[in-house]
Amino acid sequence: MDATRKHFKTIDEYIKTFPEEVQTILEKMRQTIRKAVPEAEEAISYQIPTFKLNGNLVHFAAFKNHVSFFPTARGVEAFKKELSQYIGSKGTVRFPLDKPIPYGLVKKIVIFRRKENLRKKR
Repeated sequence: MDATRKHFKTIDEYIKTFPEEVQTILEKMRQTIRKAVPEAEEAISYQIPTFKLNGNLVHFAAFKNHVSFFPTARGVEAFKKELSQYIGSKGTVRFPLDKPIPYGLVKKIVIFRRKENLRKKR
């Protein structure tokens, strides 16, 4: 899982660098975000999968033992209670690979971020 040393052009390229079971999780994360905000653009930013809508919306990335989700500090703060069982920092949440990923919560956070980014546009 040495994805950070490569220069990716697409999310597909990024996902393909991981073992099959991690690819499945990353693809489900991608589809969860895509379904929540279908108008968002896929991109690679900071060499990790990114969705953009009037600026960066969210990012995600895989690591040895977890998948990180980057919904910005405001995204983490707004769902602080729901995210309390996960390790994280100001703008990051770590979902352990050995536990179910809360895709429903990811969807709620992405929808929140969409509203934030669309407000910026006004």
